[in-house]
Amino acid sequence: MTVRVLIVDDSATMRSLIAATLRQDPEIEVLGFANDPIEARDAIKRLNPDVITLDVEMPHMNGLDFLEKIMRLRPMPVVMVSTLTQQGAEVTLAAMELGAVDCVGKPSAGHTAAEAFSDLADKVKAAARARVRPFSGHVTRVEETRAYKADDVILAIGSSTGGVEALMTILSAFPSTCPPTVITQHMPATFTKSFAERLDRVSGAKVAEAWDGARLAPGHVYLAPGGEAHLEVTGSTTPVCRLRQDGPVNGHRPSVDVLFESVARLNRPSVGVILTGMGRDGAQGLLTMRQAGARTLGQDEASCVVYGMPRAAFEIGAVEKQAPLARMSAAILSVCAAAEPQRSA
Repeated sequence: MTVRVLIVDDSATMRSLIAATLRQDPEIEVLGFANDPIEARDAIKRLNPDVITLDVEMPHMNGLDFLEKIMRLRPMPVVMVSTLTQQGAEVTLAAMELGAVDCVGKPSAGHTAAEAFSDLADKVKAAARARVRPFSGHVTRVEETRAYKADDVILAIGSSTGGVEALMTILSAFPSTCPPTVITQHMPATFTKSFAERLDRVSGAKVAEAWDGARLAPGHVYLAPGGEAHLEVTGSTTPVCRLRQDGPVNGHRPSVDVLFESVARLNRPSVGVILTGMGRDGAQGLLTMRQAGARTLGQDEASCVVYGMPRAAFEIGAVEKQAPLARMSAAILSVCAAAEPQRSA
């Protein structure tokens, strides 16, 4: 199936770079361009694209306001194209809460368009297959409705496309006594600090971007920095975060597989969770965790934006139980509370 794309950006140079990148993929057809939301509105009606790439900052109406109108009046797959700045990250994360499927960063100093857009075609094709659901409202911090006794269990979560919505939903229901939690979410560099801050505002737990040497503690959540290093957990007596400067694994840095496999090596009670995302990253690592005695959960197909990573994990027997996103928080805390000590390797 050919994916038909409309490129919306006020920069002629950026439109040309995005088009040149997408046209290298024979499964993608660039239908046309729009300079601003007004032109884009007419082009959507005329061309009926499968996917839109959308700039954040444009004349007449910014990308966030335009996206809100799209998702309210005619929901369709949107991939945000953003500057790799603090402001760009904040706006892009807000866009993904509104219903944008994924995001890519624009080329910045020291990075070519080929490097910046290396996975743009894959993200556009994944967006075309995604379940598009407009964001139903702002996530707010929930009241803690159940007691959870923190223990020695370590919780590891992996996610990709659709993970912003999934993690916001799950962590908004986490209590201040949640198990020590480590997360790898595929996300451009500079975005994860802003994302951790957004998660921290809605969660009962303390959420922060992970740093090398951070000691895992109950009530704390550690998010892998985007694009710079792999997040691992080492030390069975006093587990700490380690940031490893190695090359991409499964095409990703940080990689979910790297995180899961490090937790499996700890030989202590643990729970692994794989959420929405394209590709296979995390599937083998989750299987390694389960074989080491960990409890494992996967997001079900109906609630995934892209049922790629959870499907791959489920098909190889890595997922002990599937759960819909709406019930995932409760399922995670229940499994963590019941987790038994791991077997020795």
